[in-house]
Amino acid sequence: MGVEWVDKGRQYLSFDQNFQAMSLVKIVLASVIVGLGAGLGAVFFRSLIDFVTSFSFGDLGPSLPPVDPLYLLVIPALGGLIYGPLIHFFAREAKGHGVPEVMEAVALHGGRIRPRVAAIKSLASAICIGTGGSVGREGPIVQIGSSIGSSIAQFFKMADVHVRTLVACGAAGGIAATFNAPIAGSIFAMEVVSGQFRASSFSPVVISAVVADVVARHFSGDMPVFLVPSHLMVSSWELVFYAGLGVCAALAASFFTSALYYGESLVARVRMPEYLKPVVGGLALGGLGILTLKTNGLPQIFGVGYESVDLALGGELLLGAALMLFCAKLLATVITLGFGGSGGIFAPSLFMGAMLGESFGIIVHTLFPQLTSPPGAYALVGMAAFFSGAAHAPITAILILFEMTGDYHIILPLMLATVMSTIVASFINPESIYLRKLTLRGVYLQSAHDVDLMQAISVAEIMKPDPVVVEDEMVVTSLLGQFSRGHHHSFVVVDGQGLLAGVVSLSDVEEARQNKSFESGMLVRDIATMSNLLVTYPEVSMGEVLQLMGQRNVCRLPVVAARGLRNLVGVIRRDDIIHAYNQAILKRARGYGDGQRAGQNDMPGMHFAYFDIHQNSPSLGRQVQELDLPTNCLLVSLYHDHKLHIIHGQTVLQFGDRITVLGNEQALSLLRRCL
Repeated sequence: MGVEWVDKGRQYLSFDQNFQAMSLVKIVLASVIVGLGAGLGAVFFRSLIDFVTSFSFGDLGPSLPPVDPLYLLVIPALGGLIYGPLIHFFAREAKGHGVPEVMEAVALHGGRIRPRVAAIKSLASAICIGTGGSVGREGPIVQIGSSIGSSIAQFFKMADVHVRTLVACGAAGGIAATFNAPIAGSIFAMEVVSGQFRASSFSPVVISAVVADVVARHFSGDMPVFLVPSHLMVSSWELVFYAGLGVCAALAASFFTSALYYGESLVARVRMPEYLKPVVGGLALGGLGILTLKTNGLPQIFGVGYESVDLALGGELLLGAALMLFCAKLLATVITLGFGGSGGIFAPSLFMGAMLGESFGIIVHTLFPQLTSPPGAYALVGMAAFFSGAAHAPITAILILFEMTGDYHIILPLMLATVMSTIVASFINPESIYLRKLTLRGVYLQSAHDVDLMQAISVAEIMKPDPVVVEDEMVVTSLLGQFSRGHHHSFVVVDGQGLLAGVVSLSDVEEARQNKSFESGMLVRDIATMSNLLVTYPEVSMGEVLQLMGQRNVCRLPVVAARGLRNLVGVIRRDDIIHAYNQAILKRARGYGDGQRAGQNDMPGMHFAYFDIHQNSPSLGRQVQELDLPTNCLLVSLYHDHKLHIIHGQTVLQFGDRITVLGNEQALSLLRRCL
């Protein structure tokens, strides 16, 4: 028997090892496919940008002589007229700079991205950049590559943990193929997109980055993105100046981040169709372009602007020109993204960093010519420092500048300035430019996986569709009957067309009675709250809803179809919060199961149960740590006095508490006797 048991154990061990080996082979093959897709996608995307740019300013521009040079106004506006509706009606997540959307998908949606995003993002961003939009191509490439990785993982029905890995593979491949920087692409995917370094996912990410880079080099050549003269550090004292440049870059990057999202909030208040706002942005961008420096008739602030960066790296710009281009590029990027453009912030960050660095270098080199390098060296360091100050990604910034330029001689100043910029920028604003966008949506991440459980559940998953409503023309006496029959404390009020009009509660009726304004013919609209209504939307996270309900102390929140509409699609009640929390716990638990074995994440035999603490309960008045709890169960949450609490060992159980428990049937049966 002993031998038989050992043999079986070896069989099980062999099966588990074979399973892991098969899983590893599967993920490696998938990462190769993702790398190929990301590389080809990057090549196609760059070609598409070149085509749109050539057509817009090479063919279409000269054909408009009656309005020359006003074609600089017309072309960006025409571009907005095309990509604005394209994004609005087909894939709204293609709006903006792309990376935050990927981070949100990794953190909250198991890495799942709609397949159409790659196509819409490619087309919209190419049109935006090709018609003058002041954005970069790395954000779109990250989103395109991540969408390819997510689509492949979903096609093969992979577990969430592998979906997230392939999303990171796509991001790494996109960066590697765009900038010929496979090392930086891999680090970017782990540092920014995934938010953590794991050996199990790092290997597939590196494979995808290498494959994508090889594909890109095959089609586009082996030239670095920037041709940089070799720079040497003149004196050890020069490190002091580079540290000062890091501080200046942090201040400028923090200002850029604040300006970007302040501009977006201002544009959001403008009452006009969302898909037409890029047209207005195009006109504003064109007007700014007419007033700024031009090369071959095109404003240097249009597009990615790498030609101007080359001038700064060569030290060929004067102080006034560099400062003017820095300010103009910052404003142009805020306009482009604020009005709904599609593109990344990496290229604008490099542009602004180069202009800021050269300006700083001109000043210190003029004051201390014997102790400092030429201004071009400071432009190079400024690029990395500015991006790191905005993205809070020092490792990526250092590596990507090293790979893009191939210059190792200035690595010490590059590292010092980049780290100084990250430290100062983090002190000014703990959130990076990517996390800031998610925070404004109500998604609070410190890293891609450090997320409140409630953020993982959307309103659409929890809301009660087709809620019980009352009409605003209903007589209050009839409303009292509704309260009595339904045991509700409040109702959503709709008008004659079924659109949301307000909310009425028992306290509204009592207030009318106390004010002696209660009349037999009084209507619901006379006592209901009909203005400044608090509403939410199906795509909003329950974490944000929980904050809203707590701030306003409401027990019922109407759900409308979209912002600016009054079409009622559901309602969220306080009782639904417990259900939402249970869903989140189950999602998190299943996520842990993914890490143990792909495909076996459905927790067989485990389910949730609710226990109410009554007056005769043996656990009444006792701490949880004092109870003789069975194994194989988890006390998840406690609902007391209309508030949700996390259970700790010192939690005292009181009359009326409702406890949510996760466990199997046997454990729940034993727990029922205890509670």
